Amino acid sequence: MKINYLRATAALLLLVSPVTVALTIEVTRGVERGIAIAVPPFAAPLSADGDLLTRVIGDNLSRSGKFELLNSDDFISRPRDLSAVQYKNWRLLKAEALVIGNVAQLPDGRREIRFRLVDVFREQQLAGRKFVATHNQLRKIAHQISDIIYEQLLGKPGVFDTRIAYVAVRGAARKQKFALRVADADGRNAKTILASPQPILSPEWSPDGRQLAYVSFEKKRSMVYVQDLKSGQRTRIAEYEGINGAPAWSPDGKKLALTLSKSGNPEIYIYELANKKLTRLTRHTAIDTEPAWSPDGKTIAFTSARAGSPQIYLINSDGGDAVRLTREGGYNAGASYAHDGNSIALITNRGNGFRVGVYSFKRRGVRELTETAQDESPAFAPNDEMIVYATQHKGRSILATVSPDGAVQQIIGAADGAVRSPAWSPYNRKL
Repeated sequence: MKINYLRATAALLLLVSPVTVALTIEVTRGVERGIAIAVPPFAAPLSADGDLLTRVIGDNLSRSGKFELLNSDDFISRPRDLSAVQYKNWRLLKAEALVIGNVAQLPDGRREIRFRLVDVFREQQLAGRKFVATHNQLRKIAHQISDIIYEQLLGKPGVFDTRIAYVAVRGAARKQKFALRVADADGRNAKTILASPQPILSPEWSPDGRQLAYVSFEKKRSMVYVQDLKSGQRTRIAEYEGINGAPAWSPDGKKLALTLSKSGNPEIYIYELANKKLTRLTRHTAIDTEPAWSPDGKTIAFTSARAGSPQIYLINSDGGDAVRLTREGGYNAGASYAHDGNSIALITNRGNGFRVGVYSFKRRGVRELTETAQDESPAFAPNDEMIVYATQHKGRSILATVSPDGAVQQIIGAADGAVRSPAWSPYNRKL
């Protein structure tokens, strides 16, 4: 499971704060000089529509840590189409890119949204698109526009129109209530998927984004479930004696890797969803846990203490001998593959606490990315530009993100609550 089960019991005791539904995101470190971008208000018959689009797009770009959003108070004009753009004026403000847009209300009540992304110095359009949506879909449209802007200017798809699953906890110790929630990547529109008086751990998205696998202790012992997000239907996958944990989807969505102790010792198993076939993958006297599939489905990384301390090992997904991967430091655990397969996010401890690190297959080494001491559950965003993880901040359990080079960092938390066990959704959302 993404939370190292050796540390899970102690970690759960830290979840003592009440939690609110909305998450807040604060950039704590960005690139030295972001792309200067201007986002004038979208023209709209209903000012609330234009204000919402403008605000969400601006907030998204600012929170990415890679853009410098120019102050709208300095704008000389607020163009709604290309013909009205006075490039000289925007160059005076040192704007490198300009976003313009407008909203029209259709007879059936829906909105037609048009936007353009403009290169100020080249005086040319970089992207443009038309959307038709209801008022309730405007926030999603703003996320999609933000993704287009991010990709055009930075060369990689954005992740503003994705979601994050996490576990929220409220109440004092021994009276805690747990909730598995899914929110938009900006922390808004949070929905409770499961509420329980018992711990919930290790949510994992299916490759198509339609299901979550997770561990629930609702029957006073660990069990693995898969839940359909649209219908709410749940299927119990593993309820064997002992530990049932660490669900990890295969890239094709047909299998789950699990940690089970049904043999008496925690081992990695493969569960085939179609026929419910269970195959044991590892056989060792040490604890084997936290499986993670490689993007091509051929390899599974897992945590094992078979060499005396927790380290990352690799094994073919169809069986064979395990090979040790990490050798730096006394602790490396909780592997999560980048989607390009070139690196693995993990938790490393070199004597300064549990920190997020990245193992590069090219460099064959681990690089520390954070300076905190209680990090856990790292997972890459679908564009591999950020890693989300759980940590402690000012005595609270929060989520945070860090870029693979450590240059951009954010903290994500509820103002008065505890959140942990994050999982970033794949690209899958449609209007």
